Amino acid sequence: MKSHRRRIGPVATAVATGAVVALLATGCSPTAGPGPGTGTTPSPGASDPVAAPPATIDPADVTCENMLAPETVDSFTATGWTVREDPFVILDLELPQGTACTWGDFSSPTNDDLVLFGWSPISSADAEATEAALEAEGWLREDDTDGVIITEDPTSALRVDDDGYGVTYLFGDGWVKVSDTRQGLDLIELG
Repeated sequence: MKSHRRRIGPVATAVATGAVVALLATGCSPTAGPGPGTGTTPSPGASDPVAAPPATIDPADVTCENMLAPETVDSFTATGWTVREDPFVILDLELPQGTACTWGDFSSPTNDDLVLFGWSPISSADAEATEAALEAEGWLREDDTDGVIITEDPTSALRVDDDGYGVTYLFGDGWVKVSDTRQGLDLIELG
């Protein structure tokens, strides 16, 4: 099985703990590929469908372990990773029914080997306001068949996936997902 380990530096810790990070230009450029905000379709694999979720999700039943496929969790734990659960926060909006999960090697002195996954219910009004607030902060918006994608500007992202996406939110019908990359959203089996 392909390893899902990613290096994202301190941004995952900041996002997962609810702190809003003013992403600084780091001189990183996205890798080859269409990238966010270009209006082109991402390459195959970037939005491959995942198993159909249940029609209704009880937020109280969502855990860091069942948000992802068992194979993904097994891959993380086989490398010695553990998970830390944090509140789900976007900018100044805390979503109390949400779950943000940071997987990684927390015994590492640099703590830079982390991945972020999160899911939360969200009202339409909060989703619209949050999308607008993120865009006002320089995040990029794309309409997708699954909902609205809001991703950090790749020119200021600390880390990007193969298609040029860094930290990315997907706003669906009554829910929102987050991951340290857009490709990471595909690993979340809720929503």
